[in-house]
Amino acid sequence: MALFMDVHHMEGGVAVGDVAKAHMADLQEQDSHGVNYLKYWVNEAEGKIFCLVDAPDAEAANTVHREAHGLVADEIYEVSEGV
Repeated sequence: MALFMDVHHMEGGVAVGDVAKAHMADLQEQDSHGVNYLKYWVNEAEGKIFCLVDAPDAEAANTVHREAHGLVADEIYEVSEGV
């Protein structure tokens, strides 16, 4: 498993409540793909969403988003956790 940070760019902003609902949908879908969505961050005014996910690969992480709610990431980066 690897750690990934994905980034979503939502034109016109985004409501944190909507992101919370999408995250819950991810949690319901993730086990079938061997993925674990850990945390997310939201900048409502700028329409930016950041998701931290433990996954076998970037495509598995994006598949969970696609199947859970259809909002796939615009960017996905493999990251290492700092101390």
